Amino acid sequence: MLTIDQLQVSYGIIPVLHHVSLTVNTGEVVTILGSNGAGKTSLLNAISGVLKPRAGAIRFEDQPITGLSPHRIVARGIAQIPEGRKIFPFMTVLENLFMGACLPRIWPGRLKILEKVYTLFPILKERSHQRASLMSGGEQQMLVIARGLMAQPKLLLIDEPSLGLSPVMMRHIYDVIGTFPRDGVTILLSEQNVQSALKIANRGYVMQDGHIVLEDTADRLLRSELVKKAYVGG
Repeated sequence: MLTIDQLQVSYGIIPVLHHVSLTVNTGEVVTILGSNGAGKTSLLNAISGVLKPRAGAIRFEDQPITGLSPHRIVARGIAQIPEGRKIFPFMTVLENLFMGACLPRIWPGRLKILEKVYTLFPILKERSHQRASLMSGGEQQMLVIARGLMAQPKLLLIDEPSLGLSPVMMRHIYDVIGTFPRDGVTILLSEQNVQSALKIANRGYVMQDGHIVLEDTADRLLRSELVKKAYVGG
């Protein structure tokens, strides 16, 4: 579904991604592991068109998308859930969700998609007319994930979904994310919480300083000495 080949990205003259290559197959959950500053968010932003690559290629469903504007990439079927729960704080929960369905091809069927989203996150239906800024951090994380699903993506990019969540809420969020491939949504997930991410992933990549330093199945990455020492401890 997604192929990245020798991608290079810079902020001004400062390089942040160095010859990054990876693949995501249809129906997979693939995780990108790494600490803060490893380049995970920059990679997702390059895929979604927020950052323009300096070199390299990105292909989605065998079509080039390198350098396309974000709204064209969303229209192709890629949605991004950003790090840090970037809600529209003064809109209601329902208004936030409808923002995710703003594509012309999606808007007519928004109510049907909404009901499906509500089955995943029932609290959002209860709070639908509440201002989004009044929700807890965990509820806001549910909201941004649901807003991403409202765009009916084929590929969903999720950046640090466990950030700032309690262990109970984190497990709930990951349990829900793990169901997405069954509904036809492929996942590329950026995360520092190695054990949670690899629990639902098929494969993973480890990033350090803008480089891919390791690639393997989720099970093998959990047993990897590099991963244990750098991200798990021991």
